[in-house]
Amino acid sequence: QVPYYTYAAFLSRHFEGKVQKLPLDVGATCPVRDGSVSHGGCAFCNGRSFVPDMCSEQYSVATQLQAGKQFFLRKHPHDNVAYLAYFQAGSNTYMPLSVMQRYISQALSVPGVRGIVLATRPDCLSTSWLDYLEHLSRQTFVMVELGIESVNDDVLRQIGRGHDVATSAQAVRQLHLRGIHVGVILFGFAGESRESQLQQAFEASRWQVDSVKLHQLQILRGSRFARQYAEFPERFSLFSLPDYVSLVADFIERLHPAIAVERFVSQSPASLLIAPRWGVKPDEVVRLVCSTLAERRTHQGILCPL
Repeated sequence: QVPYYTYAAFLSRHFEGKVQKLPLDVGATCPVRDGSVSHGGCAFCNGRSFVPDMCSEQYSVATQLQAGKQFFLRKHPHDNVAYLAYFQAGSNTYMPLSVMQRYISQALSVPGVRGIVLATRPDCLSTSWLDYLEHLSRQTFVMVELGIESVNDDVLRQIGRGHDVATSAQAVRQLHLRGIHVGVILFGFAGESRESQLQQAFEASRWQVDSVKLHQLQILRGSRFARQYAEFPERFSLFSLPDYVSLVADFIERLHPAIAVERFVSQSPASLLIAPRWGVKPDEVVRLVCSTLAERRTHQGILCPL
């Protein structure tokens, strides 16, 4: 038995059998790229770093989903699978609702697709979007994945995020009031103390989110951090693998046991990644975290005060 609440276990409460997220790119941008808040994106971001090769806005939603299904079925040809259409690239609720509704309808019409996951920012949830998602969630599985990134306002300002912690808390609260599942993306940036990073576990627990994704700071080609790192590498506190594993174990101990952990580590394409280069796959990081918790004889939530 693993010492944390897995995302697969969370999904098993809503589906029978295996569930697979299929990533999509429908050309969504965000307010820190198009000038609404700022230009150039967040300091850490290269928008292509998290979009698989099979995803491209030049292909229809159905084509992208069918490609994703075929890729998955090659690895698991005999499984009975429920698919979630994962609108991954960009801030998808920043797109006009009338446009995005068509993409969502197209996704849900693909055989085997049983729900949607929308990646977005906490400052991109209008009342009309919340009304629509509430209505949709009565018909199918709906989860909103919020890029919270940090619960420290100073850090959010430094990375040019364009929203504050209060906005994040309000977004989670509004989604919960509408009965919509909420996942959040969190973790470490240069200059953020260990205490600040661990505080994220307490805040996620207090907000009662459904799941968390963790990511280490990565320096990616094409990002503002890449330019700064080339000139002043000493300003960046990049994790070694052992230090990161230790921090994640500390985080898991402080995270409420009812919150699923979907991801321990981010993996960007080698062609984009400048640093750190650990040379291990995400599964190995999971194994190391579980091993660390086993050595400590602890588990998720043991230090959570809630």
